[in-house]
Amino acid sequence: MSNELVINATPEGGRIALLQDRNLVEFHHDEGNHQFSVGDMYLGTVRRIVPGMNAAFIDIGYEKDAFLHYLDLGPNVSSLIKYTKQVRSNNPKNAQQDYKFTNFQLEKPIDKLGKMGDVLKPNQLVLVQVVKEPISTKGPRLSCQLSLAGRYLVLVPFDERVLISRKITNKTERRRLQRLIDSIKPEGFGVIVRTVAEGKDVAELDRDMSTLSDKWRGGMANLSSAKPRDKVIGEISKATSMLRDLLNESFDSITVDDASTFDTIKEYIHKIAPDKERIVKMYNGRGKIFETFGIERQLKLLFGKTVSLPSGGYLVIEHTEALHVVDVNSGNKSSSENDQETTALKVNLEAGAEVARQLQLRDMGGIIVIDFIDMRKLENRRALYEHMKKVMHTDRSKFTILPLSKFGLMQITRQRVRPELNIATREICPSCNGTGKISASIGVAEAITHKLDYILGKQNEKKVTIALHPYLYAFFTAGFISMRMKWFFKYYKWVTLVEDSSLALTQHHFYNANGEEIEMG
Repeated sequence: MSNELVINATPEGGRIALLQDRNLVEFHHDEGNHQFSVGDMYLGTVRRIVPGMNAAFIDIGYEKDAFLHYLDLGPNVSSLIKYTKQVRSNNPKNAQQDYKFTNFQLEKPIDKLGKMGDVLKPNQLVLVQVVKEPISTKGPRLSCQLSLAGRYLVLVPFDERVLISRKITNKTERRRLQRLIDSIKPEGFGVIVRTVAEGKDVAELDRDMSTLSDKWRGGMANLSSAKPRDKVIGEISKATSMLRDLLNESFDSITVDDASTFDTIKEYIHKIAPDKERIVKMYNGRGKIFETFGIERQLKLLFGKTVSLPSGGYLVIEHTEALHVVDVNSGNKSSSENDQETTALKVNLEAGAEVARQLQLRDMGGIIVIDFIDMRKLENRRALYEHMKKVMHTDRSKFTILPLSKFGLMQITRQRVRPELNIATREICPSCNGTGKISASIGVAEAITHKLDYILGKQNEKKVTIALHPYLYAFFTAGFISMRMKWFFKYYKWVTLVEDSSLALTQHHFYNANGEEIEMG
């Protein structure tokens, strides 16, 4: 299975698409000014304590105060508070200029069943980490159990334990990793060994450890002079965080259409996997990068209320405040098999794979209820349950799947740490602005011809490019002597036409030789 990352830089931020065998499986819109991402650390101010919820509301600069529950303080929050005070005291002896824990005395762990008011007080400064981004009307959710994620390791300050991923099952390998990490682990830090560390040598693990240690020291240097609401440690960009978590031997290419982003990605790859640096490519094609890779078309087809299945069935996806509901329909598949049970199983298995893809693609979280087509045979119901566990195995979010209920419903809970991604797939007609009435279709072609006559004849542009919907592109290029060829014979200038399925049917844009849009007034 091939993996490709395609990154499109836009004025609003980067659009990032992960393709597996050319099929879109993950999509992210990384807004350049987006704050409060998972992993960011802030110097917050305690606004109020709520004894009834055993929680506190913290001001980190969001329009609504962030939520911090007592259980998210972590056992070593007293050590965190003490260390924060020392760093901010600007006393090199107390803070230790290298921000290590060589002479730092850890405080006693707090009581698991304690009260928030015994730990934090109103107006107190506290270092917190975002664990869930603002969703709907809720502010960010915070934790005082800080961690820094790397490619192979997760560094946990104020801890001494070494935990190894349960997915590494080989006992010899677990002992090897335990021994290696114990030898390179800095004092005062715990370490979580990620699954991808299996088989890696000490040099790679040590390099990852050094990077995380440098990041911690840089953050603590920021903390020493930080003001309330300041970001102390920022998570890396969405593109680089995906590379950190996903980059492996099956990655074929990373294609970027922006020079600055290209340099950033290449520098990051050079740090974490120098042997993979060659797969980073700069896109210099004439069309838009998402159009060339077929991503724009997939976005339009996959983010609608209805999603088609290859064999003729389809899904209907509905969203409510509390949960997501997916209805599976057989469509015209019902006549392709000999009996109803076989039809139901085949459609359900196909639908299960698409549901798993949709959950990752839209980043749907919370409770998901899937109404599969009813099946009577117990073995078929079990087969569907096992199939769902298999197709969701690669999902990086935590999830739980329950077997089919007697009503044919399957319930899935999936970790939600950021708002669900929604992309508008219905277009407002640019000609009628939603009224439902437009001028004759042939009028669009006439309008383009008149504008071209003005641009080439009156403005005397030397080179013109027109971006238009694929249907209009086909209209102007079809036939032995196409409309475009007629323009060439008339103006003795070749007009470049570019298909852009992100445009509505009647939309079109003219560009000059410098790639600047020609305004027609």
